[in-house]
Amino acid sequence: MINSNNENADQRHSTLKKRGCGCSKNDFLPEESFTSWGSYAQALRETKTRLKDRVLSRSTDQLELHEVRDRSQHQMKKSLNWFDLFWFGIGAVMGAGVFVLTGEATKNLAGPAVLLSYIISGFSALLSVLCYTEFSVELPVAGGSFAYLRVELGDFVAFIAAGNILFEYVVSGASVARSWTSYFATLCNHKPDDFRINVSSLAEGYNHLDPIAIVVSMVICVGASFSMKGSSRFNSVMTILHVIVMVFVLVVGLTQANLANYSTFAPYGARGVLKAAAMLFFAYVGFDGVATLGEEVKNPGRDIPVGLIGSMVVTIIIYCLLATTLCLMQPFNQVDANAPFTIAFQAVGMNWAKYIVAFGALKGMTTVLLANIISQARYFTHIARTHMAPPFLAAINEKTGTPITATVVMTIANCIMAFFTSLDILANLVSIATLFVFSLVPLALLVRRYYVSGETSDKDRKKLILFLVLITLSSIGSGVFWAISENTWIGCIISVGVWFLATLGLNLTLKEARKPKTWGLPLMPWIPSASIAINVFIMSSIDGASFMRFSVWTVILLVYYLLVGLHATYDAARESESKGTNATDIEAIAARTSALE
Repeated sequence: MINSNNENADQRHSTLKKRGCGCSKNDFLPEESFTSWGSYAQALRETKTRLKDRVLSRSTDQLELHEVRDRSQHQMKKSLNWFDLFWFGIGAVMGAGVFVLTGEATKNLAGPAVLLSYIISGFSALLSVLCYTEFSVELPVAGGSFAYLRVELGDFVAFIAAGNILFEYVVSGASVARSWTSYFATLCNHKPDDFRINVSSLAEGYNHLDPIAIVVSMVICVGASFSMKGSSRFNSVMTILHVIVMVFVLVVGLTQANLANYSTFAPYGARGVLKAAAMLFFAYVGFDGVATLGEEVKNPGRDIPVGLIGSMVVTIIIYCLLATTLCLMQPFNQVDANAPFTIAFQAVGMNWAKYIVAFGALKGMTTVLLANIISQARYFTHIARTHMAPPFLAAINEKTGTPITATVVMTIANCIMAFFTSLDILANLVSIATLFVFSLVPLALLVRRYYVSGETSDKDRKKLILFLVLITLSSIGSGVFWAISENTWIGCIISVGVWFLATLGLNLTLKEARKPKTWGLPLMPWIPSASIAINVFIMSSIDGASFMRFSVWTVILLVYYLLVGLHATYDAARESESKGTNATDIEAIAARTSALE
């Protein structure tokens, strides 16, 4: 049986090498469970056993770094250094969000204290960056958070997280593409819909077709497909120009500063500051895409920490300075919620500055869209390597060293949504997927540091589970109390107390089972525990409709997983074990097979 599996696998790999990218069934479903209807029916009958296997199974560092990566047949080119990652980090995060979110947060939630809101949200984003950094150094693979969760929390959790984050990537990519058209229209002194095609026969919200969004996405797709180093150089130039525009806004804005505007610093109190911080957290989203570039970094141990952490620190500083400048230019109650910087410059007689702001936003969105397309392609590539998606999507082009197939497929998905769907609908599709994954990664990091299979005692494992449950439930509790109680802090204080005691207990009663090899997160377990608490807390600010969309999409993912993904990954795992790539896993599969018989 093992020899037969190996022969089938070798034949499939040989076919992939010859065809590159084909359209036969084997390109989409090459696994044993899908060779015939009879095989598929047998696989469905074993769903319960297979699901238990996949829920309890965890990948390994070596498996992700070698065998899973080798399924692409060719390697991505290691052409990036810390300088590339630094500008990718800024380019991926610093888009047009700061020009929009700052107005809403300042006028309706925090007032001049929006500075504190940016510091709080920036600090929470930095905690997430630190957790991602340790994983990225230890596991420099294209899968990013998907690979991290596969290793520490298992296949099933990783799949649910990956499906949601891919959906988020597509929605955000489409949103940025349509926003690009809007800011381009502003530069040309036109309304956005002047550059869109109105089709009255289509439903409202889907009837303003956006060909410019398609063109921009496809141009970026071509560049991202054929040269990673070229894309990096383009990103660096565009991001530097964007930062220059930011500096211009700061310098010119500060010439119109009026300290009297800070006479009322926090008109909405502490609750308003925290609500604004929850909203402004989304201005920092995008750094996780940098983690998917791990395979292409020359020296992960040095370059990834400098690039990821350095770019986030610079972004936090620039955001705080911009928010401060805005409030010095105008009283907070006169700040425009939708176009704060443009209206602020107009109010001081500098109407021409709106074109500079639009130009900067356009450049920012270009780099965000580039980072989005590059990141989702690499994310999808690693998912396909595990057979949770059709494995032909894992192909790496031999000449370019880039995942051209995955890049094109994901860009097409972006284009379809961007072409038809209005910005209002896209904005309402922003879900909790990002925060969900941001919460799982630090949780996985705690598991990684405090649990090693076969070494950690059963007593310590139970302690770890207890502390993790308490940390998670207390974080959820603080968010729920915050959402339902407007006039009291008692519930939040109690929840925070439980979180503190659980983290302290973890720190005092358990020793770290594993030390990082190259770069490690300091202050364990406090930083990942705090990251979990803050990310879950921010979820409480998201509307109920987003939770409903998250639930519906997760149900769709579960249906796909039970019918296809589960059996494909189960077969792929058996194939890996039959090749003898991991002795421990072979013993485990033998035991499970024996139990089935």
